[in-house]
Amino acid sequence: MVWSPAPLNRKNKVCLKGGLVTPVGGGVNSLNVLLRKELDLFVSLVNCFSFLGLVTRHEKVDIVVIRENTKGSILGWRMRLFLVITKFCSERIAKYACEFAHLNDRKTVTAVHKANIMKLADGLFLESCREIAKKYPEITYNEIIVDNCCMQLVSKPEQFDVMVCYCYDFPFLFNSFLLILVSFSLIVYTVT
Repeated sequence: MVWSPAPLNRKNKVCLKGGLVTPVGGGVNSLNVLLRKELDLFVSLVNCFSFLGLVTRHEKVDIVVIRENTKGSILGWRMRLFLVITKFCSERIAKYACEFAHLNDRKTVTAVHKANIMKLADGLFLESCREIAKKYPEITYNEIIVDNCCMQLVSKPEQFDVMVCYCYDFPFLFNSFLLILVSFSLIVYTVT
């Protein structure tokens, strides 16, 4: 059976979604991925912040992680990872992050990347982020390699404001990592 939510949701602009289970086995695409691609839900936004009055190791943490949600890693031949990054999607997610920062009085956007290893893919992502960031002179734009970012999140998470990254496996690491980091004093909201 083929199901497409697109006509109903594009008309009403509303979607209520419960948990979707994808059958285990070859040849079946994830229903969540299908839904994201069909409806072009290109942003995953996670807001993590400290509760006032709850004493933890890190206080005054308020980080927004924005990641591109429609492209990303594809498990390829012999378990090699192939990364799909396009200029269009890179520019679109960078514009979303900068616009979010601008509209929500955020001061800094940090692009999280792995360009030291994935030179072409993340190089394109960073190039797009730099181009878009120039259009927002009131926002400070930074770049950080994901390895260093994790270390900085452990030692000084309050230095981050808005973080933008492409859809690979490490954004999921961020979500879990941020929760553990401040001893569960964070609330995570995911909006796509």
